[in-house]
Amino acid sequence: MGKTWPALDVTGDHDLILAAADDYSPTAVEERDTTLRIFFATAEARDRAANALQLRFSVAAIDVDDEDWARRSQQDLSPITVGRITIHSNPKSLIPNPDAIVIPPSMGFGTGHHATTRLCLAALQTIDLRGKFVLDVGTGSGLLAIAAVKLGAARALGIDDDADAIQAANENLGLNNVTNVEFLVSDVMKDTLPRADVVLANLTGALLVRAASRLMQAMAPGGALILSGILAAEGDEIRRAFANRGLVMHVQEEGDDAEWLAFTLKSA
Repeated sequence: MGKTWPALDVTGDHDLILAAADDYSPTAVEERDTTLRIFFATAEARDRAANALQLRFSVAAIDVDDEDWARRSQQDLSPITVGRITIHSNPKSLIPNPDAIVIPPSMGFGTGHHATTRLCLAALQTIDLRGKFVLDVGTGSGLLAIAAVKLGAARALGIDDDADAIQAANENLGLNNVTNVEFLVSDVMKDTLPRADVVLANLTGALLVRAASRLMQAMAPGGALILSGILAAEGDEIRRAFANRGLVMHVQEEGDDAEWLAFTLKSA
């Protein structure tokens, strides 16, 4: 058996479950009818979340085999296009296209099919990236860093505090004809972030609030900051955390009842 991922099957109101699970750093979420399957990097994080969530919801702890999930998902995932970028889960389905990206599915890291990633891809395409340095915080699969260079950035750096994520990102980099992209293990809350023309942070609402000052300091003068991973209910808190009179905040929405948000902050 390949790598397994600790997970919880949680039944109840999806928005309430996601908000409650946010403090325990979930790595992925899969919707299964009335149940959310929430994945965690470690069994310890899964068990802490279970202890908290079972006070309000029906919770079952499970372990999911990554390879079996990936094979099933690869059969089900069709290519997805956001503006110029098209993401394929299977290299065999790739049609030659300079703006195509291959990201095989893994339970731990995104493939571009989640609304938060699509929002980031759309926001990236509102910025002139030519000659720019892009920092992708919480890079996961490396998709956004790879996309940034495909869209014209001079170089991109993806960071993540999960060594497995960086390994997956480097493997994905090898599947795509892209240079000037680097991936490093780094913790947004502990390590010094380099200054970048464009900073991407597709994290969770709670982590974005904690990291607000660090992310804003990483944005070079005249640059842009793209934030996602934000539930609609967290929007006001994010606005307060990133309030700055010298920046203009643009908000995008996606999903049923606009349940997911992305914020792009630029100089006035």
